[in-house]
Amino acid sequence: MRQAGLSGSSEPGGGAAGECLVMKFGGTSVQDASAIRRLCQLVKRTLPQRPVLVISALAKVTDQLMNAGWAAAQGHLDAAREILQVLHQRHKAVATGLLSGDECSRLCNEFAREFDALAAVSSRLAWEKAFPPHAQDQLLGVGESLSSKLVHAALRSVGLDAVLVDARQCIVTDAAHTRATPLWDDTNEHLQAVIGPLLRSGQTPVMGGFVGATRDGMPTTLGRGGSDFSASIVGAGLHATRIEIWTDVDGIMTTDPALCPDARRVARMSFDEAAELAYFGAKVLHPATLVPAMRSNVPVWVLNSRNPDCAGTEIVAHCETDGRAKAVTMKPGVAIVDIEPVRWFAPELLREVFDVFERHQHSLELLSASRGSLALLVSSVTGLPSIAEELKGLANVRWENHKALVCLVGEQIRRRPELASQAFRAIGDIDVRMICQGASERNISFLVDESRAVEAVQRLHRSFFSGAMSETAIEASSSQAMCQAEGAWQ
Repeated sequence: MRQAGLSGSSEPGGGAAGECLVMKFGGTSVQDASAIRRLCQLVKRTLPQRPVLVISALAKVTDQLMNAGWAAAQGHLDAAREILQVLHQRHKAVATGLLSGDECSRLCNEFAREFDALAAVSSRLAWEKAFPPHAQDQLLGVGESLSSKLVHAALRSVGLDAVLVDARQCIVTDAAHTRATPLWDDTNEHLQAVIGPLLRSGQTPVMGGFVGATRDGMPTTLGRGGSDFSASIVGAGLHATRIEIWTDVDGIMTTDPALCPDARRVARMSFDEAAELAYFGAKVLHPATLVPAMRSNVPVWVLNSRNPDCAGTEIVAHCETDGRAKAVTMKPGVAIVDIEPVRWFAPELLREVFDVFERHQHSLELLSASRGSLALLVSSVTGLPSIAEELKGLANVRWENHKALVCLVGEQIRRRPELASQAFRAIGDIDVRMICQGASERNISFLVDESRAVEAVQRLHRSFFSGAMSETAIEASSSQAMCQAEGAWQ
């Protein structure tokens, strides 16, 4: 097996890698042998564009590794080992479906060693009776290591000159385990040193997503869904011509097709629109994915590995718009926190509230203030009793959970009051706890009971996207808007 490392970074002609294409394949695009064979065909047809592959763990593997870790830490070592055995057999079955002979035996033996190491980790967790963040990073990162080895072997078996790259030698991060942030200068330097020579020699690098390492080599992860983020980091660091996110849907849709079967593909949208959708619950992209691409002005495409001839969705830096709504999404599991001052509302109270929430590591989704009260949206009620206790004497705190945030997203949507009127007509008889047009001009949000959230999404989608506007019309409208990347995003 050929694996690249920093030791090869002193090759003459070093520097920028030049034009390349970053292809990220999600869990469903590598979930079994047939999916990986489709991947190989997709990579073959992009060879002239010099692809760099970023590979997620096989579908559901990260969840299962997390379950094994917690089971071991809670004293259920047999259950943890059973989960690991199932995962071992699954990876072995995929290898057997892709490879034959010595190559299959070699990879299966390597997997056996990997799972022996995982069994040792689970035993340590059971003895320590804890599953701390640094151990989570060590355990969960194995999923991407296993899948990237499968893809690397499959590509070589069909004649491609693929090279396995350890992502931990490229993505340098801080030590915030389970949610690490890249150290950009170090990461870009490492990417150029490791990946650049491979591209210049005509080879195809294959690396796992989601994982990185600190400067002293401690494994880290970028947060759940971080393989998208990895692809964006790699694309920005290598000055790629484009980043392709290969998944199991035709692109970014006007809403979740599971909720509205008539959901349609959006041909083009801006980085800001896509990031807004991701933040407010759309599951196609990781919310942090687009930041490096935005800053480096690298276009991102969301594509379907099961339907590769579909044009997908193009996401660009700037997209002129007519103010049309692009999509509707929802974020369930939200709680609203009402804060009423004991005496009067003063700026000092606002600062104190923010400080208390920050100390308890509570992220705020939205904020609404009036003369006598403050309303906050949070994604978890955990810790709220302690927060209420800290604010006792300054303010009374109460909360309601089982809420959902339903959002209509589109460039400059806030400048179109008729769209807000149309939305109110669509959900007028649904109890709306809070309405917010946000700090940006790209969303109108409604807080509703979780029990009515799906209905609200369906009504809004029917009002804005069904019937009169076909997919062709949406694409034509987008094309007419002439979306173009106009300089680096700042």
